[in-house]
Amino acid sequence: MIKIAIADDHAIIRAGLAQIISETPDMRVVAEARSGDEAQDIILNAEWDVFILDISMPGKNVLDLIRIAKKQLPNRALLVLSSYPEEQYALRMLRAGADAYLTKADAPEKLIAAIRNISEGGKLTNPELTKKLFAEHITNPDYPPHHTLTDREFQVFCAISIGKRINDIAEEMALSSKTISTYRIRLLKKLKATTNADIVEYAMEFGLLD
Repeated sequence: MIKIAIADDHAIIRAGLAQIISETPDMRVVAEARSGDEAQDIILNAEWDVFILDISMPGKNVLDLIRIAKKQLPNRALLVLSSYPEEQYALRMLRAGADAYLTKADAPEKLIAAIRNISEGGKLTNPELTKKLFAEHITNPDYPPHHTLTDREFQVFCAISIGKRINDIAEEMALSSKTISTYRIRLLKKLKATTNADIVEYAMEFGLLD
């Protein structure tokens, strides 16, 4: 029996995923989370084989959740589920340690096969996409600047783009406000931006807002 945990802040999404999984005899949902903080608690304290993580939830950031899970439980599998297209986030999630990346549009058709694959130690990636992204990152000077952000800078970027304040981001990431401000300054420079409004505009331009 493959034991599955689900983290998504939308009850309808969780219910839909649970319904799909319930129709498969050798799989069952053992835990659900509505936030990154609840997901972290499940990661560390529950018995699960595959964790389905929404890419954008309140509380603990998905990149931190991936790192925590892979450090503490390296043999368990992580599937990131997102409403964003692969070219926006997939490579960053896979680099962080996720075993699979699915868009919510693809989930109904591909979810069960993906779970089965990664539960057996496989990886669900798009080789052509990965090859293309790495090639563009190296050779294309016009490659979108947000791909040059470090994971921490990217976390701060995402938080600012949805209106979070420096102090709130610092609390969520367990860092000082001064450190978050430093990340903000770095990402502003890389994005050639000057204000938080510029960050929001950039995120909208590249389709990085849900």
